[in-house]
This record gives sequence, C-alpha cells and structure tokens, in this order.
Amino acid sequence: MTTVQAERDLKSLAEQAGRDLEEASALEILKWATETFGPRFCVTSSMEDAVVAHLASRVLPGVDVVFLDTGYHFEETIGTRDAVDAVMDVNVITLTPRQSVAEQDAQYGPKLHDRDPDLCCALRKVKPLEDGLTAYDAWATGLRRDESPTRAGTPVVGWDEKRRKVKVSPIARWTQDDVDAYVAEHGVLTNPLLMDGYASVGCAPCTRRVLEGEDARAGRWAGRGKTECGLHG
Repeated sequence: MTTVQAERDLKSLAEQAGRDLEEASALEILKWATETFGPRFCVTSSMEDAVVAHLASRVLPGVDVVFLDTGYHFEETIGTRDAVDAVMDVNVITLTPRQSVAEQDAQYGPKLHDRDPDLCCALRKVKPLEDGLTAYDAWATGLRRDESPTRAGTPVVGWDEKRRKVKVSPIARWTQDDVDAYVAEHGVLTNPLLMDGYASVGCAPCTRRVLEGEDARAGRWAGRGKTECGLHG
C-alpha cells in the first residue's frame, strides 16, 4: 500500500470514528484509539493537568505521554511532569527543540517570543512535536470545545492535516466542571498554577493569570491577537 493510500485510509477512518464516537465517553474513545493503533498511539500533555494521561492509562497502562519541554516552562510545570512520571502508569517522553534557548538567542536575538511569538512557537513547539510524532499514527490531546471560540468545533476524533495523523480529543465535549469532578474523584495530578489564577498554562514569558469573566485561553499571548501556538491550528 502506498503512503498516499495509507494516509487516505487513516483520514477516512478518523472521520468515520469522529461521527461514530461523538456521543461516546472519553474512556470509550480512548479504548477505540488504543485498540486501533496500539503502540502507534500516544497522548500529548502540556502538564497543565494529567486528566487525559490518567484516562488513557486506564485503558492502556504504560501509554506513552509526550511532553514538549520548550525551555521556557514554569518550574511548576516541570514539577508536574516529574510527578506524573513518578506516580502514574504511563511512559513520559520529553521532547526538546533542536536549539537550546541560548542557541536560539544567538541566531535570532534574545526574547524572540516577544518579537515574533509565531516563530518562537514554531521552533520550540511545532517542529519538535512534528519530529516526535513520527513513531505514531495517532495522538491524543486535552482540547475542549468550551475553552475558546477557536476550539468550539473540535471533533472527538479527526484528521490532523498538518501532521497527516489521526488526532483524538477524548474530552472535547467536557466542561471545566467535568474536568474538576474527574480530578477530584480520581486524585489526578494538576499543575499548582491552576490554583494561582492561571486557567491555561503555557510558557512562562507568554502566560498570565486570567481575569474574571475571561475565557480560559485569555492568559496566553495576552494583547497579541494570538490564541494558539500552532500545535492545534
């Protein structure tokens, strides 16, 4: 089978699954993904919380959990990653950019994130994930439709056109209340910054606390007209 035909088959599979699983539970969606792709499936996590990693570990113990260490994370985020690796039945895989922060500064100048955040995200997030996902046919995210207008149409299973892979968002239909209830019921690890006014946690230079009434993504790249890093659109 040619690569083109294989990709067409995967895309068709993803689109059909998105329709069939729209009303399925998060565990049912992940069960489908793990049964369909086995070791060619992974979970990605920003370590804002470990909800999707925890869910996936219930259907595939030892599941690969991919984390992007951009070099700009809060200490709390790195601590959450280390805690998840230590106490959960998952295999945490840390991806890093091709250049260190110092090497990037030498080539592009310091604080690229302030001058050209799209390029900084491309270098420190998008490209490393693209490289890191080569071993997989499908990846899971923690995207939710209620997080922001740009995520309102997130399918539970869809086709990642950029990376030519199946993209699974098992908690797409969940609300923040659903997440909070799951965390409380299962004692899931969460980033301490979520208790300190941060509703969405990214790189430290580009993340602030949210104000009352703002959506969860408002604290990311505030004042820049930028709402996504490029991993999801």
